[in-house]
Amino acid sequence: MKAVFIFLVSMFASVVSASVDLVKVDKSERLMFLLDDGKVVKTYSVSLGGSPEGHKQQEGDERTPEGVYTLDYKKEDSSYYRSMHISYPNQIDIQNAEKFGVSPGGFIMIHGQRNGLGALDFLMQHFDWTDGCIAITNQEMDEFMDLVSVGTKIQIEW
Repeated sequence: MKAVFIFLVSMFASVVSASVDLVKVDKSERLMFLLDDGKVVKTYSVSLGGSPEGHKQQEGDERTPEGVYTLDYKKEDSSYYRSMHISYPNQIDIQNAEKFGVSPGGFIMIHGQRNGLGALDFLMQHFDWTDGCIAITNQEMDEFMDLVSVGTKIQIEW
């Protein structure tokens, strides 16, 4: 029993002391990984936009962008518990949308549950319900905000 306790404490300490340098999202598996020097320190199950396959092309397509972006600011007064902004759209996204005469959309976040609905996370995390964002539980969002700094790169792929 003591050995199990020591193991759990050491695992917790390694996550708490981790310096996350990359967030990686595998949309096809609905998983998000926090990495420190190439090693996974934390994994989360995620919910995505209602049409998750493929790169976000325009506002309202319910797709989560694909590519490498930056987590560029934290938002504590979010409509979805707490959130961290993804730097979508970049210049290429804007140019591609302009070719088709559409808005690329924006305000793509990693966030918790909609305010007032956090108790339903056990249900909500089983399907894709966002408009293109990446959702985790509120408890996970608290941990994420503690582990991930503004300026961290995020790589999103199918």
